[in-house]
Amino acid sequence: MNDEKNYKVADFSTIPREACPCGLTQRAFVQEPDGTASFHIVKICKSSRTHYHKKMTEIYYVLKGEGILELDDEQVDLKPGISVMIKPGCRHRAVGDLTLINVPVPAFDLEDEWFD
Repeated sequence: MNDEKNYKVADFSTIPREACPCGLTQRAFVQEPDGTASFHIVKICKSSRTHYHKKMTEIYYVLKGEGILELDDEQVDLKPGISVMIKPGCRHRAVGDLTLINVPVPAFDLEDEWFD
């Protein structure tokens, strides 16, 4: 008999913040065996670094604040309600006083974070 439920719950009040190239992040569902996706709340900091992923697609959704998202050689204005899908190979960096949701697909993998 399988006691595994068909859903997972993440309580962000219990998930520690950790440093990432964008600033500070809280990551849920990273350790799921099937690795379908993960869900992150990210606070962008002034020292955010341009990076890319070879396998992951990321979907950003701005919760609060304003700024820009540098994508290869272009920029997208960010404000609450804006969502951007970032495909593998796209060099990117968010700049501004922003808090956003990041949904990596497949789930976040530290080994798939690349810098030039």
